[in-house]
Amino acid sequence: MLRWLLLMMAMPGLVVAAPVSPPGAGAGHYLFVFSGDQAGKGKDFLAVIDADPASPGYGRLLTSVATDQTSVRPHHTEYEMPASGMLFANDHDANRSFIFDLRDPLHPRVATSFTDMAGFSMPHSFLRLPNGHVLASFQHAGPGMAKAGMAGMTGHAKHGGLVEIDDGGKVVRAVANADPGFPNALMMPYSLAVLPDIDRVLSTNSSMHDEDIGGTTIQLWRLSDLTLLKTAYLDVGAEKYAHLNPEEVRIGPDGAAYIQTYACGIERITGMASDRLDSKLVHVFPGNFCGVPTIVGHYLIQSVEAVKGFIVLDIADGANPREVSRLTISPTFRPHWTGWDAKTGRIVATATEPGDRTYLLQFDQKTGSLTIDQTFRGTDGKPGFRFAKRAWPHGWTGAGKPHGAVFSR
Repeated sequence: MLRWLLLMMAMPGLVVAAPVSPPGAGAGHYLFVFSGDQAGKGKDFLAVIDADPASPGYGRLLTSVATDQTSVRPHHTEYEMPASGMLFANDHDANRSFIFDLRDPLHPRVATSFTDMAGFSMPHSFLRLPNGHVLASFQHAGPGMAKAGMAGMTGHAKHGGLVEIDDGGKVVRAVANADPGFPNALMMPYSLAVLPDIDRVLSTNSSMHDEDIGGTTIQLWRLSDLTLLKTAYLDVGAEKYAHLNPEEVRIGPDGAAYIQTYACGIERITGMASDRLDSKLVHVFPGNFCGVPTIVGHYLIQSVEAVKGFIVLDIADGANPREVSRLTISPTFRPHWTGWDAKTGRIVATATEPGDRTYLLQFDQKTGSLTIDQTFRGTDGKPGFRFAKRAWPHGWTGAGKPHGAVFSR
């Protein structure tokens, strides 16, 4: 009890809940989902769900921990659980990021939080460096520009920067991404990939704001000193639209980078070691809203709103991907986030609409087929975990708004 009292005294506004103990709790494998209040009145929080398929409590909520941030737009976590157990997550439109201490998964806590850093605001993605630090993409240059509800964003800078941050939330180094050779291009860093073997970082430029459309560039950096080596436009392709708004970067088995665009294109990037940045639009999915992809082996799994689910590409021949399977979840499902769990062979899938469930998908690494894991069920007995109104362990009752999700190691 003393431990909990000291923790709450040290972090005003933080609510920490003792874990619930359904059957199978403590089995040792977990899914962490960053969420908030659908109504925007409660606080952002992290839910801990039993993700051990052998556990009797598989799919059940184990505990949750609240931040002191009123929910605006709970957004990205890291894509994989870091070895340190310190997980970064952000409420994007509130310009507030958190570092969760998950070394004891059943007793999660908020270690610290941050807003602007090194003159940049509104981070989007967090990628780990070989030294264990995080390299984050900040969308805007200029501190104090981003506030809850987007107040004061008129005339905001069209460039941002990259910031290296340690697990204590301290700035290690930072660099702006403005390029005088591209004075009219939208240069808001969205996501990135770290390539330590060739001493490179590849980042994309795309805005989180509806009024800023038309991101078309990528940037190559030297990892060792964060020197900008090259800015380049993406391949437009025959469709003349599928290159727009490059978002997530994933490295394929061939060493090439595969970039998903909001407009549902896949751009394959080569030449990074020689600083050429050769871009080729190699695939276009149906529709115009595609979310966070995952690469497993020689397969790329893409969330595609037009099919209300997911499409899997075989990228063994990266220049000529071929579709191998599709999975439709439901007529109303709006897929967004995906994340791979090598330990159990599952993919987590969160969605954008209120009431959508968070599913675990089983992935066949031989055929590339996807199926809903029917054994991952909530208390209502249906497949998937529902963030509908409930009494959460951290002492709040309401409907959650999930986004980023990551499995324990």
